[in-house]
Amino acid sequence: MRYEFWLGLRYLFAKRREKFISVIAVLAVGGVALGVAALLVVLAVMSGFDHDIKDKLVGTNAHLIVDAPQGIRESDELLRRLAAMEHVVGVSPYIAGQAILRLPDRAFGVLVRGIDVQRETQVSRLADYLVVGRLPKTDQEIILGTELAAVIQAGPGDTVSLISPADGSTQELTISGLFRSGMYEYDANLVAVTLERAQRLYRLDGRVSGVGVRLDALERAPAMQEAIRLALGPQYQVRTWMELNQTLFDALKLEKLVMFVILALIILVAAANIVSTLIMLVIEKTRDIGILKSIGATNRSIGALFTWEGLLIGTLGTAFGAALAWGIIWSLDTYQWIKLPSTVYYLDHLPVRVEGGDWWKTLAAAFVITLLSTVYPARQAARLAPVEALRYE
Repeated sequence: MRYEFWLGLRYLFAKRREKFISVIAVLAVGGVALGVAALLVVLAVMSGFDHDIKDKLVGTNAHLIVDAPQGIRESDELLRRLAAMEHVVGVSPYIAGQAILRLPDRAFGVLVRGIDVQRETQVSRLADYLVVGRLPKTDQEIILGTELAAVIQAGPGDTVSLISPADGSTQELTISGLFRSGMYEYDANLVAVTLERAQRLYRLDGRVSGVGVRLDALERAPAMQEAIRLALGPQYQVRTWMELNQTLFDALKLEKLVMFVILALIILVAAANIVSTLIMLVIEKTRDIGILKSIGATNRSIGALFTWEGLLIGTLGTAFGAALAWGIIWSLDTYQWIKLPSTVYYLDHLPVRVEGGDWWKTLAAAFVITLLSTVYPARQAARLAPVEALRYE
């Protein structure tokens, strides 16, 4: 063990007249620990919300969307080609549009999705989101989101009217089920009918808006997007689920970055405590520095001693902070002791998710900040001349 490290460890746990400095060092360790723990817990919570939103979006939508400006007429051939591609586990045609849901005393604009009932379960979890009833089996049936159903006070067996945007005709449909995806936008605005009913509603004459594609791994979406583009040619447009919700994910990414920067300031405050602790230690140990230099210690060695001192404080603080964060995250995930109003967030507890990248970035940032905080005190200690240090001894 190098003597610089040994002395740094000894100074950190000084016992007699330097006890006050040891108390300051403990406070500095605590500051780093609290900063690291706060940062890791907040990032885990934000990752939990991010993962939950992604799960709900992917559950309601396909991983990839293949469409064309004028719609797709030969959808069977396209479905066959897509289903034969590697990593594709499900394909389903769909029709998307808007219509007016009319009630006796009011009307609502809704998003209409025409689905192939048999294939839809291959690309989305819409069937799993049903809280009552079933998917539409006939052209006379429709399913609604729970929020929309609550507004219009309707349920399975009730009849609603859809006004076609193509010719203004009114089509009477019976509610066969209600779904709850957990995304308010979908639950309050989306309705689903059979593919044939949507074709008549929009006068598409056998065409579909596009084809949804589900992959064996969500992360393959960008690579498969390019592969499908090359296979199908420029007449088709291929978009990933991320591109369809780009604004939302950009906002989440920016929010996470801002929170990282803001909470990293706590670690900077703790680093200021490390600087003050080391400066006080340099003043306290002026005589020791003079003696070490007089027996042959170099400036580099003296600087290394106080650098080790600061790194010990930072390392202990980071380790305790990581352990504290892990305990808090584990308890949040296991006991779910922070409750949320499910009517607002569609969650009954605070979601948490540990991302390895967030932890490494946080620990690396804490280490770098700690290392930088040792530069000034270590340089000042190294510059002390032995004669000046021992003049009044």
